[in-house]
Amino acid sequence: MKKKQIKYLVVLILALGVAVNALRVRGEYISFENLMTEMGFAGQVVLPTRPTIPSITPTERTVSGVATQSGLIRVVKIIDGDTIQIEGGQKLRYIGIDTPETKHPSKGLECFGREAMERNRQLVEGKEVRLEKDVSETDRYVRLLRYVYIDGQMINEQLVREGYAHASSYPPDVKYQDTLRSAEKLAREEGKGFWKECE
Repeated sequence: MKKKQIKYLVVLILALGVAVNALRVRGEYISFENLMTEMGFAGQVVLPTRPTIPSITPTERTVSGVATQSGLIRVVKIIDGDTIQIEGGQKLRYIGIDTPETKHPSKGLECFGREAMERNRQLVEGKEVRLEKDVSETDRYVRLLRYVYIDGQMINEQLVREGYAHASSYPPDVKYQDTLRSAEKLAREEGKGFWKECE
């Protein structure tokens, strides 16, 4: 750096210090615009405006980029018995359960696969649901992993209890593992769903 440049830099720093001090003495808010005015550069330096960020009230939260009132989000599509799509386009996989396949590349259509998908449709399609996370955010297919509720009823558990799904937990997402296993035991003992039709 040349001596002339150093000299200008020192003068600029001193002028900046004087401007900051003057604003402090007068009790004015120290902003870039106020500093430029104090130093005699008002209107000569234009800063780019910051984009407006929509405010989210304390009663809202964001699920996959979608702001939702009171933590509820709408189910827009049923993928199969244990997978749905929520508003915003994100796919969501129910935690702790596994339903028979409907279009698996190697397994094809499994026994009670269509029935499980249809029951899932009856329970949640077009409805607003509450989501609960365990440990993992998504699975390896980038689907959200959640427990899904309607009116306080966990849909994951209901599908198991009615014999449309197996309890199938994968660590570290095992918060309700015992609840789901108990529901499966009951469904099996009572011959519900695929326990009667497919065993």
